[in-house]
Amino acid sequence: MKIEDSIRGKTGNRLLAALPSEVWQDLKPHLELVDLAPDQVLCASGKPLTETHFPLTGTLLSVLVILRDGKAVEAMTVGREGVIGGIVTGPDRPSFARVIAQVPGHSARIATGRLQEAKERSAMLRDLFARYADALLAQVLQSVVCNAFHPMQQRFARQLLTTQDRIASNELPLTQEYLARMLGVHRSTVIRVARPLQDDGAIRYGRGRITVLNRAKLEKASCECNSAIARHFDRVLRQFANNAKGVAKRKYRREN
Repeated sequence: MKIEDSIRGKTGNRLLAALPSEVWQDLKPHLELVDLAPDQVLCASGKPLTETHFPLTGTLLSVLVILRDGKAVEAMTVGREGVIGGIVTGPDRPSFARVIAQVPGHSARIATGRLQEAKERSAMLRDLFARYADALLAQVLQSVVCNAFHPMQQRFARQLLTTQDRIASNELPLTQEYLARMLGVHRSTVIRVARPLQDDGAIRYGRGRITVLNRAKLEKASCECNSAIARHFDRVLRQFANNAKGVAKRKYRREN
């Protein structure tokens, strides 16, 4: 399989797939396809991000904020829709969070310095990262609202929908410990809120794995937050694609 098919195809990364051909050709020689191991640390809190990762379908990265007592709280997840690194770079700009491979899989990796050089050459690439930063902020803001106002049952269903969207699979390899950390609750609470969804036929809950049996039922049990974030991200990418087409048309007219 060609690297372009695996990285930019149906199972690839949505940000890379959105790039115009000339920008992709500039990045392509510096990208490599890598396998991420379970719980592999991609960046540590307080350290600069020397590598940028574009996760592919089936891979889920967890962004963790480390508290003073050593506890880790998940702030967000990133899958094939996003990227870790590349938004703010430089040796004097350390990462605030730790990022690990929660669900292992493939990633397209590039040295952050190489990516920064490509951004300096391409206004379109800078625009894409600026738009993604906006989408990332929207995700954080919506999560704050969700955690403040929505009951645990809805938040649990929302997290399952989010994970399903990130990895594009009905099989979610999520342990009770991870779900508890994700929601900021005890494992007993996870068992309690999962039971009604299982009884309703929305999910099958096993040891270390949740299977989504009926997404419509899961969406009904969830709040509006996952769909709100997804709509905003799709709108941001659509605006970028339209802008890229406009730039390509203007360039064609100048050259012809």
